[in-house]
Parts: sequence; C-alpha cells; structure tokens
Amino acid sequence: MKIEELYAPVGAQRQPVFSFEFFPPKTEEAAEALIRTVDDLRQMLAPDFVSVTYGAGGSTRDRTIGLVTRIQNELRITAMAHLTCVGHTKDELRGVVDRLVEGGVGNVLALRGDPPRGEERFVATDGGFAHGSELAAWLREHYDIGIGGACYPEAHPESPSVGDDLRWTAHKVENGAAFLITQLFFDNSTYFKYVERVRNAGIAVPIVPGIMPVTNVSQIERFTKMCGATIPEGLHARLRRYEGDPSTVMAIGIEHAIRQCRELLERGAPGIHFYTLNKSAATRSILAAIKPID
Repeated sequence: MKIEELYAPVGAQRQPVFSFEFFPPKTEEAAEALIRTVDDLRQMLAPDFVSVTYGAGGSTRDRTIGLVTRIQNELRITAMAHLTCVGHTKDELRGVVDRLVEGGVGNVLALRGDPPRGEERFVATDGGFAHGSELAAWLREHYDIGIGGACYPEAHPESPSVGDDLRWTAHKVENGAAFLITQLFFDNSTYFKYVERVRNAGIAVPIVPGIMPVTNVSQIERFTKMCGATIPEGLHARLRRYEGDPSTVMAIGIEHAIRQCRELLERGAPGIHFYTLNKSAATRSILAAIKPID
C-alpha cells in the first residue's frame, strides 16, 4: 500500500493516521532489540506505518534496508524507508531503491539530507541530486512507489525567507511528493498557520504533523538548534527547572505532547508522526492517551 492512500481526501470519513519513526542502531544486537520494540508497539498500538531513517552519505544504508524490509515482511506493518541525496550518485540510489522494491518496500521519504558531520553546507555529489525535489521527481519517473517529503513550519534553516521555503515545498509536491511530514514543532499555532499558508499557495497534499516527545533537555535543545525549530518560553522554562530530574522532564514532555496531539487532531490534522528516537515508552504513553478505541 502506498502511504498516501492512508490519508483519505479532505472531507471524507477517516480515522487519523498514526506512525512512528525509528533510526537504525549501530549493532546487530541493538537492531534485534529494536525489532522487538516495534513488534511490541504493533501489538499494543497498531501503528498505520513505520519509517526508518537513513544516515548521512548512506552510513546506515544496509541497516536501514534490513530493518525496513523486516518491518514490512516479518511484522506486516507498512514501512517507509528514508532516502537522502547525500554522498550518492543516481546509480547508487538506483541500487538502494531496487533493493527496497525487491524486498517488498513500496514507500520512500525523499530527502536532500543534512551535510555530513563536520561540514557546514550541503554539496551535491557529482552524478547525484542537489535537492529532495529532484530525488522525488526521479523516483516518480522510474518507480511505482509511494513518495513522501519533508516540510518546515518554521521554514528550512537554509531558506532566506518563508516565501522561498514555500516555493520549494510547492516544487517538491509538483515533482512527486504525495504527502509531507513536518519538522518537529512545539507550538500548534505554528502548524496551523503553516497549513493555511500552503493551502493558500495551492498545495493540497496531506500535511502530517511531526511530534517529538521531550525526554532529555540538552538533546531537544540541540535538535531544535539544528533544525531551526523553537521551544515555547514557558515549556522551556519548565524543562530547564527540572533538567536534573529525568523522570519529571519526561512527564512534562509527555504531558505537552498529549495536549499538542489532542488539539491537532480535534482541529483536523490528518494524523500524527512520532519521532521516537527509538524510545517507545513516551510514544506509547502519548498514543495510548489520544488514539480512539476501536
């Protein structure tokens, strides 16, 4: 199933789509533990799909492919592989996608990717792509798969303006992205204002809010600095006040995420995509609190 098919047209009767994002662990033992975690979440919470990230320059390529194919085939969960332009030629990317398709994976999140660690700016590989929109167009031309993309409610950190970011988003959709998952955010007004802007620009694809439960203060400060997201002053102050108490920080993060998710769904968001950081406890608590009971 293509993931865009999970998101019914606007106005149709539908249930919200819930999905989880994981990253490939560094060892086989950790990978097996992650498979068990995903299986536990499948049995308890029945996510609609799961995605697996992709390291810079393909540094986790084989483990990403292995995990996403096992999730698709062994756990019977619709799986989506992240794919980035970093460090890859078109021929190398073709090899990756061929392996995914042969393994039964029919969905890809097309991303430019971040510069490799230690480098300040992205440089396209000779024979590769410079933008996620180019990757999406190439995937649409050569494969019959579901294609998603990323979007940035507070604008991509490299965009000179909100308008410039919006133009690139529209271009990404024109080139094949059938749904967009947002970068993390903590203020729902940011999401709703963004959706209004993209709709006014004629972009009609689902805009899926990406939610990252706060479990560690320094970690979330680092992530938001990297991606250009902001933490509301009141939430930040509470987190800093209890920075030395991990259990209280997690409780604050879960409480905030539950309130976020409930409002998002009540006001029409098509679902929630959870950035789990491979930690199931927080996501499990949030989804148990917000998911409709069958």
